[in-house]
Amino acid sequence: MMLFPLRHTSKLNKLLTVHLLWLSVLLSPAMALAQVQPRHTTKPDTVKIHEEGFIPPDTVLPGQKKPFTDAQRLEGDNKRFLKRAVLPSAILIGAGIYTIQDRGFISSFDTRDARNKVLPEFATNADDFIMLAPLAGLYGFNLISSQNRHELSRQTLLLFSSGVLASAMVWPTKKFTDIDRPNGKPHAFPSGHTAYAFTIATFMDKEFRHKSPWVSVASYSVAGATGVLRVLNNAHWMADVLAGAGVGILSVNTVYWIHAKLTHGGGLNTAVIPVMLPDGSPGVGLVLQF
Repeated sequence: MMLFPLRHTSKLNKLLTVHLLWLSVLLSPAMALAQVQPRHTTKPDTVKIHEEGFIPPDTVLPGQKKPFTDAQRLEGDNKRFLKRAVLPSAILIGAGIYTIQDRGFISSFDTRDARNKVLPEFATNADDFIMLAPLAGLYGFNLISSQNRHELSRQTLLLFSSGVLASAMVWPTKKFTDIDRPNGKPHAFPSGHTAYAFTIATFMDKEFRHKSPWVSVASYSVAGATGVLRVLNNAHWMADVLAGAGVGILSVNTVYWIHAKLTHGGGLNTAVIPVMLPDGSPGVGLVLQF
């Protein structure tokens, strides 16, 4: 714990202490409890809580109808990461690279020609915002339910980190490949819209799969629709969309895998606590627990 002295006991300092107390509640609802309860218990759908322990945000909560899946429990497992993240992403990205050329069973040129023949005048701006629709579900679930996999602040951090990683893969690749879009504009491969859409969809799947499989189905359907609309809008080749989907899936799974490795699956808990220093002056304590 780190202590930061506050030299004066003025009205301003008292107000600051009150606000810091509220901040500590927001950052860690169980900040007064210092020990982390182990993830695994004898019953898959319940958690035993010691008097001095608290429930990690990513464990099974009391009263939860469906326990977390094995994939969620073993997020940091290397074999599962390879099987459920690297392999599917590699297939999608590989398919995207393969279909760039006009060869094989199907190519991006075939889908472009079909689009120009069937819907030559198709145009919509829906693909610019529908990929964000699952985020409404994210904050909606957090408002109506306390049985979420992570607390909202950590959800936001994981989603932001996933988006940063996706961007780090998408934009340099666009520059490096330097492929023109079907409409003649530059930087086609991979599709940024599709990458972000699948980043959000994979994140929703990670956080809310235990609530209902339909959350995952709906999220991935929206992401898929985003990719289709990018092709129909003549803004991307099919290759761009396939690779973008792979990037989105890989980015989220990688962030969750690293998170599990760093926290050993138990979560990273922080608290900001108003304290009284030995000299009688008020102070602030920062607790960081792995």
